[in-house]
Amino acid sequence: QAQLVESGGGLVQAGGSLRLSCAASGRIFSRNDMGWYRQGPGKQRELVGKITGGGGTNYADSVKGRFTISRDNAKNILYLQMNSLKPEDTGVYYCTYTDYVTYWGRGTQVTVSS
Repeated sequence: QAQLVESGGGLVQAGGSLRLSCAASGRIFSRNDMGWYRQGPGKQRELVGKITGGGGTNYADSVKGRFTISRDNAKNILYLQMNSLKPEDTGVYYCTYTDYVTYWGRGTQVTVSS
């Protein structure tokens, strides 16, 4: 099993930046995919982006060019660098790890004020 703990959320003004971290523990293998999802107020949970074991990334159109996902396989940490934040980026951000199943963290709140 895997355990995921997100951190780094907070309140930021529009145009600002935040970096989220996700510490993974348990049976973690660098070959497996990890990702970030978010759920805004009154919205469904949506994919922000993913990173493969080989380091390939893909992003939702809404965050392309502003968000960057990276991972430190030696430390089992996943990152989400968020720049040029907009109020519509507000939500709870969740980290995922996928082997035979997908594991979820509990999330970290990001609030972007206008």
